[in-house]
Amino acid sequence: MDGNGRWAKRRGLPRTEGHKAGVDAFERVCECAADLGVPYLTFYAFSTENWRRSPEEVSAIMELFRRQLREGERRQAENEEKRWRIRYIGDLEEGGPVPDDILALLRDMEEKSSFREETVVSIAVNYGGQQEILRAARRLAALVQKGQLAPEDISERDIEDGLYTAGQPMPDLIIRPSGELRLSNFLLWQSAYAELWFSDILWPDFTERDLDRALEDFALRQRRFGDIEA
Repeated sequence: MDGNGRWAKRRGLPRTEGHKAGVDAFERVCECAADLGVPYLTFYAFSTENWRRSPEEVSAIMELFRRQLREGERRQAENEEKRWRIRYIGDLEEGGPVPDDILALLRDMEEKSSFREETVVSIAVNYGGQQEILRAARRLAALVQKGQLAPEDISERDIEDGLYTAGQPMPDLIIRPSGELRLSNFLLWQSAYAELWFSDILWPDFTERDLDRALEDFALRQRRFGDIEA
């Protein structure tokens, strides 16, 4: 979900206003995807590299997380229906950089939405694709060290079981807004055969029609997964 800061700057607003507008775009896309029957969505909300931003911006983003999570709790209390199940992926261990009160709110939101299965929405927080692969490799190294796994027996499935997205299908389509032409450490293992769709649209301006355009373009592509063209 890229381009929030630039969106705000072009309007003479603080960067935090761009992040707030980005949350609105997130809600729009989730609703639209649920209407279309998309079973899985994964959003890149906060990367391991985003901690390098100014303390003021990081603090504002964390406070936005708190507000949105508490708003989600309020909606639950009022029985407001949502059709998607929330999951959070990334390095979310206690004692890490993500504040403990936010970790508690994340877990609470996951639990309260766990009964929904129509669309599973994964939100990547304190996430990095390289770090995710490193984590999976260390897990396998520990099993080898204990004699529970032989190096020659390690399979792709073993690595995938150690990823944050274990149990989910590999992504078919990755959408990158804001004019950047890179993955920025997002789902590096999982994106091996994903189709990529780039757009100059800044994330807060991303609409249901833009999602339709991306899916329409995806539907016209031939996916051969390394095989020859039919």
